[in-house]
Amino acid sequence: MLAPRTTASGLRQALGRISTPTTSSTTTTQTLLQRTTPLLSQRRNFSVTNVQQSKLGRTPITVPPGVELQVSDLYVKKDMTSYKKEYKRRITVKGPLGQLELEIPDFVNVNQDPETRQVRLTVADRNERRQREMWGTTWAYLNNYIMGVSEGHTAVLRLVGIGYRATVESRPDLEEYPGQQFVSLKLGFSHPVEMGLPKGMKASAPQPTRVLLEGIDKEQIMQFAANLRKWRKPEPYKGKGIFINDETIKLKQKKIK
Repeated sequence: MLAPRTTASGLRQALGRISTPTTSSTTTTQTLLQRTTPLLSQRRNFSVTNVQQSKLGRTPITVPPGVELQVSDLYVKKDMTSYKKEYKRRITVKGPLGQLELEIPDFVNVNQDPETRQVRLTVADRNERRQREMWGTTWAYLNNYIMGVSEGHTAVLRLVGIGYRATVESRPDLEEYPGQQFVSLKLGFSHPVEMGLPKGMKASAPQPTRVLLEGIDKEQIMQFAANLRKWRKPEPYKGKGIFINDETIKLKQKKIK
């Protein structure tokens, strides 16, 4: 069969029906515009807000009596990753328990107030993301160093499991430096696990299932504790393993087929 012939008047009527909006469609369009307008304005306002300061970086650090801070002049250091030359400063923190050194970027400034014994950190450009990140990071490291040389840091390892035991021993034949201690763990293997303490750390076993780590460098202590924990990570079915400080694990139930 042949298709019906379309006349000019029929085309005009069809185009008129398409181009002329109905009352219901107009109302729906207006309603959608009213709903989306507040969202667009909120997004626009959110995108133009001022850059916030680092909450940690702008907080002053109190220096306890007996602790001294020395800031060196700028020096050039080559980055081993990007092979670029960068300007650095070195903060030397001295206290009753020892001495630590912290390397900081050149855009981080250290301001000391001898009267109030407080230290404030500032950066050259708060609008730059990397400087804001290093602002808080430098504050955290410096605060830990000051606390480390004055009071010290500790970490407690808890051994949970049948037959798990810990002792601290001396192994003159394996010493890397004079007086090095070794943590010996019995964790169900055919042989005990022995790890030597880094220089500047101390360890003791007040209980057969407890190991106390002490030192002035918090990062060093927690890294050594994590290395011991790798031998028996806490498992969620029986709750066995090596736990650091207040670490807990949520127990799961075995699937019964």
